[in-house]
Amino acid sequence: MSAIIQYALYFAVLIALAIPLGKFMARVMDGEHTFLSPVLAPVERGVYRLLRIDASEQMGWKRYLVSVLAFSGIGLVVLVALQMLQAVLPGNPQHLPGVSWDLSFNTAASFITNTNWQSYSGETTLSYLVQFMGLTVQNFVSAGTGIAVMFALIRGFRQVKEQGLGSFWVDLTRTVLYVLIPLNLVFGICLAAGGVIANFQPAQRAELVEPVAVQPNADGGWSVIDGAQIEGDTVKVDGKVVEDARVVTEQFLPQGPAAPQVAIKQSGTNGGGFFGVNSAHPYENPSAFTNIIEMTSLLLIPAACCFTFGIGVKNTKQGKAIFAAMFILLVIFTGVIAVNEHAGTPQLADGGAVNIEMTDGQAGGNMEGKESRFGIAASSTWSAYTTAASNGSVNSMHDSYTPLGGFVQMLQMALGEVVFGGVGCGLYGMIGFAILTVFIAGLMVGRTPEFLGKKIEPGEMRWAVVLCLATPFAILVCSAIACMVPGLADQLNNGGAHGFSEVLYAFTSCGGNNGSAFAGMNCNIPWINVTLGLEMLFARFMPIVGTLAIAGSLAKKGKVAESAGTLSTTNGMFVFLLVFIVLLIGALSFFPALALGPVAEFFQMIA
Repeated sequence: MSAIIQYALYFAVLIALAIPLGKFMARVMDGEHTFLSPVLAPVERGVYRLLRIDASEQMGWKRYLVSVLAFSGIGLVVLVALQMLQAVLPGNPQHLPGVSWDLSFNTAASFITNTNWQSYSGETTLSYLVQFMGLTVQNFVSAGTGIAVMFALIRGFRQVKEQGLGSFWVDLTRTVLYVLIPLNLVFGICLAAGGVIANFQPAQRAELVEPVAVQPNADGGWSVIDGAQIEGDTVKVDGKVVEDARVVTEQFLPQGPAAPQVAIKQSGTNGGGFFGVNSAHPYENPSAFTNIIEMTSLLLIPAACCFTFGIGVKNTKQGKAIFAAMFILLVIFTGVIAVNEHAGTPQLADGGAVNIEMTDGQAGGNMEGKESRFGIAASSTWSAYTTAASNGSVNSMHDSYTPLGGFVQMLQMALGEVVFGGVGCGLYGMIGFAILTVFIAGLMVGRTPEFLGKKIEPGEMRWAVVLCLATPFAILVCSAIACMVPGLADQLNNGGAHGFSEVLYAFTSCGGNNGSAFAGMNCNIPWINVTLGLEMLFARFMPIVGTLAIAGSLAKKGKVAESAGTLSTTNGMFVFLLVFIVLLIGALSFFPALALGPVAEFFQMIA
């Protein structure tokens, strides 16, 4: 019962905060006066003057798209340069060397696409300058870009026989100034107060109370030697010398401005970890207090976007319907993960010899790969939220989840960022599915499909297909190419079905612009870095092309009056159809691949 209350609390907090934020974002989109205007309006006007932005400009969809691509392209080049030159730049107290070209490209592509996939450990690879001025800046502007494109789509539905969709530069400025900076200022202060570190000190070293003996393992890391006898630099086990052992006498303690970066990485659905183990690190997520703040922020803006959409198109019921579809999917997926993780596996129970039930003295279920300070409920909810939100941050190791738990994580990413999804992009991704839904429903009754008073014609349908299928195409094609490379098996921790799941998860995460990792595959080699980088770029910008093309086409159309035959897109039946279409397309696209990975592993587990 306590676990159920915990899950319900997480959902309730999300809804309670998303509604007012959605209303606020709608006012920001239209440039209306807000409680922040007295402070930020002069700053906004100053930005326009400094950058020579015409606040009244109305861009067509092609000009809006060019602005998005040019801005992102410049960000890509700058971020690559910062990483490769970090050895000669200031803000590097640990004197870290420059980053290799392939890893620099992969990281830059990851952050400008709002993916934040990481093939590196942040505390040992990137300087404070790169983390703060490079990655954190992209955390803001890549999130702002997604919201700006969403604003353009809303105007496409709202405009009647018009060409313009607003100005990308105005939308980006307002989003960053009025939404992302104030929101993350609050989150950052709360996280710092909760124990997340925030300083510019170099890494510290602390002497251990007792030395520890370690030896190399198969993963390329080090494992503690149980029962070791340490005599100076010599390590013995049962009186025999361990030749490859090493004696560790001190601990590496990373430092840095973690709190502000953690705040924006969560709320902006970026997800990149300041530290290597991401939000499982006690410096990044030390307690239940910081955990609920970070976890709520994962979905806060994406959920709020639903209500912004309803207000923006002058039909609040439509926003609620979109929210309902996303929320139903989230509850279902969270429930599947929770049930499987609380139940554990036959292997953990060892034929009944081991009690894995939840009691006052133990968490119960599958605690492998999970932090004891969070437990199964907080870990399962986080894994559902982060793969639903296109966030990618983790507070547990997804590689250690049960087969069906991992199945749900991959499915949410594979659906294309629509179970709330990333900031802005989750909303316009779901609108693509909504257009497909009204088209299919229209065929059933023999009517030209309509959505929010606009006829959906072949042009919009073609772009809606691009919007919905770009992600599956990127994931499946890149996964297939990777599996044909002879050296792939050498980069995996496991063979068989679980090994394939590790490959599929990595390419699904990047193709879904999520960024989380199974942590069972070594991706930091040139060909994988380049392949994943190209996949992230394609999966980010092809849906943006489709979204803006749809917005531009709809803006030129007139409004169609409702009639007795008009399909309602705000009732329960439409919500059901929308959920069904999302799951149907996901199943048709990914079931064969998922059947070879987590599904096959599940049947092997119960056999």
